[in-house]
Amino acid sequence: MATTAAPAALTAASPPRRRARSYLHRSYPLWYYLPAAVLFLVFFVVPTFASFFFSLTRWSLFDWEFIGLKNYAQFLSEPQMIGSLRNTVVYAFLTSGAKVVLGMALGLLLTSQIRARGLLRSMVFFPVLVSTIGVGIMFTTMMHPTEGLINSALSIVGIEGPKWLANPQLALISVALVDIWKGVGLATVIYMAGITAIPVEYYEAAKVDGSSAASSFWHITLPLARPATFTVITLSLIGGLRSFDLIWAMTKGGPGFASDVLASVVYKQYQAGFYGLSTAGNVVMFIVVMAIVLPLNYFMRKAEVEQ
Repeated sequence: MATTAAPAALTAASPPRRRARSYLHRSYPLWYYLPAAVLFLVFFVVPTFASFFFSLTRWSLFDWEFIGLKNYAQFLSEPQMIGSLRNTVVYAFLTSGAKVVLGMALGLLLTSQIRARGLLRSMVFFPVLVSTIGVGIMFTTMMHPTEGLINSALSIVGIEGPKWLANPQLALISVALVDIWKGVGLATVIYMAGITAIPVEYYEAAKVDGSSAASSFWHITLPLARPATFTVITLSLIGGLRSFDLIWAMTKGGPGFASDVLASVVYKQYQAGFYGLSTAGNVVMFIVVMAIVLPLNYFMRKAEVEQ
């Protein structure tokens, strides 16, 4: 009797065990997300909510005082606020647009059958690897109005070079040109990956139909490289809206406030010891970036789905 009861008990207990093992088997891969989730929580979620809180306070290293929205009111009433916001948007769209156009052109060139492709690819990508501060210092010296390499080279052919960084109308554009030179290599690599992923059969079929190179580019390369274009636009636009290090290394927001952007205004307030005010400025900059990038990303994804 006992002998027959034991197998029956084991049989009755086996389905729950199998279900437990099956659940553990299904949930096991989820544990791989845990390290990334902890890092995301510690380095993004917690600092983000802390920033929102401290932007509502007047704080120092040892104490804080809740003051509500006064930091935001003061930051938004800063004399250079409108100018810095305009400079931020102009800088971001100028650099982003140029990287898209030049990245596409260089991507087409460096995926074609030309000689020394490997060397040219290395030369295009090399500026991405160089320190931004180092690039800023180098070009500040090269753009010196009287002793700089650029104006000295222009004077040889009889052209009087402008005051690149000392002219309020040219300072921001000059820094943007350096930013484009430094960042176009990354855009080129993204476009190269997108172009090489296009099946060769499409171009062969177009060639058989008598399509020109320009027509193949317009009807094949451009539509099928759209994901690469969206990636370049998103990355370069976010980078341009948050840009600080190159601008600070070359102009420190000058001359006057001509090349001030939101990030440089925030840094100046932090330097002056207005920590709560600078934190509110960071939150404003975060909101500006999200307000521009999220709708743009939504419409780009929608256009990609409808393609």
